[in-house]
Amino acid sequence: MANSAQARKRVRQAAKANAHNSALRSKLRTAIKAARHAIEAGDASRAAEVFGQSSKTIDIIADKNIIHKNKAARHKSRLAAALKQLSAANAA
Repeated sequence: MANSAQARKRVRQAAKANAHNSALRSKLRTAIKAARHAIEAGDASRAAEVFGQSSKTIDIIADKNIIHKNKAARHKSRLAAALKQLSAANAA
């Protein structure tokens, strides 16, 4: 247990930041899953709409340094590629 007032305050602050960051990571995972499910459902227009929302969420969370910018770009790229593949399949 922390002995000084400063250390006790840091413990409180760290716990609060951890809870906030955990909530944002959960929001990120939910957004990615929503986009994947929309793409798997096969409706290209709905999937494009959900992808746009998910992409915005991913960018916001990357801007807050919850995840690295490259990780955000990787997620967006893979979702965009899956969406493009779905659109091509529906067009053919």
